[in-house]
Amino acid sequence: MQRKILCGALRRWGYVVHEADSGDAALEFCRQNPIEMIISDWMMPGMSGPEFCRAFREMDFDGYGYFLLLTSKNASEEIAQGLNSGADDFLTKPVSFGELQARLQAGERILRMQEQLIEKNDQVVETLDKLREMYSQLDKDLDEARSLQLSLVPDSNIDLPEGNIAMLLRPCGHIGGDLVGKFQVSDRELGLFSLDVSGHGISSALMTARLAGCLNGMSPSQNVAIQKTSSGGYEAIDPADAARTLNDLLLSELETEHYFTLALAIVDLPTGKVRCVQAGHPHPVIFDAEGNTEFIGHGGLPIGLIENADYQSFSFTLKPGQSLMLHSDGITESSGEEGTLLDEGGLATWIGEAGPQKPSDMLEYLVANLEDFSGSAEFLDDVSAIVFHYVGMDAITDRDPTASRVSLVA
Repeated sequence: MQRKILCGALRRWGYVVHEADSGDAALEFCRQNPIEMIISDWMMPGMSGPEFCRAFREMDFDGYGYFLLLTSKNASEEIAQGLNSGADDFLTKPVSFGELQARLQAGERILRMQEQLIEKNDQVVETLDKLREMYSQLDKDLDEARSLQLSLVPDSNIDLPEGNIAMLLRPCGHIGGDLVGKFQVSDRELGLFSLDVSGHGISSALMTARLAGCLNGMSPSQNVAIQKTSSGGYEAIDPADAARTLNDLLLSELETEHYFTLALAIVDLPTGKVRCVQAGHPHPVIFDAEGNTEFIGHGGLPIGLIENADYQSFSFTLKPGQSLMLHSDGITESSGEEGTLLDEGGLATWIGEAGPQKPSDMLEYLVANLEDFSGSAEFLDDVSAIVFHYVGMDAITDRDPTASRVSLVA
């Protein structure tokens, strides 16, 4: 009779009502039909109201069911038991229809919020799916960009009549701001460079690609370190002048907050004489097969920070059997597991321990040591270096007195 009276009131209020005469019958109905609101008595044949509520909450279905428990009990322990079973609210009997209607309206508000949450969650899931697609495409694009950036260093082992060149480029992420390279100026002059653009990521990589064009051996007329001679050939300018040109270019034409460091060396191949500029870059290293090392240069300002910055070149001579290495600070500022930096002293020790090795083997040896030192194959900064091992003109004559010079443009 109580159920009939409640059903009549609910229908008058506009609800679609279904009845069940026990908890078991109610559960069976809920398995077959989506139910949004349940009004259950506490005392029922077989299964009690709290037991029914717990079983209902364990059911797997979409949405949420608002559960209102009717009881003649008013002890706080029993009310807590009902709420702990999963009930949303309770109402003491005899039921006040005004209070029941108010409780149901509160339940409707909760259900509407639940529907909005589900809708928002669906939107979030949809957005996340789109973001995953975007990130997946971005990863593919960055992988391709990495391949393109690494293609700027096409050969890791280059043989010349006067020596051998090896290059290393290991971005710390997909792409980075380091670059090493070489360019043939003429039959007797060779250019070597190492640069490091501030920051990491796409903008740094784009700046690196732009600078690669400024030091490109394939287009001597575009190379800021080369000038045309009166006879129609090419010769290297003072490396300090090249640094000034790049500084002016960066500050006047390229609107960017980036700056970069640079070590640029011009090698006179017949004599081994080297003209070099160091613009905020780590000191170049000269070493030989016995492990003797010398860090040269006097620092200098990074490029792109100060207008009309002055740069000074310096000269030295490579002896046959010596090697020159230009490298980024990703090597000397590599951090060990205990937080200590490798520094120039650590690099000198590694070079000394390496013994006589080809430039490519030397760079592989340094990378292996860096991985052991840092405790990871993933470096925190870009790692790059170029090594030129000089054998000199005498070695060419010893190999073949009739050998002619071979021009290399790359």
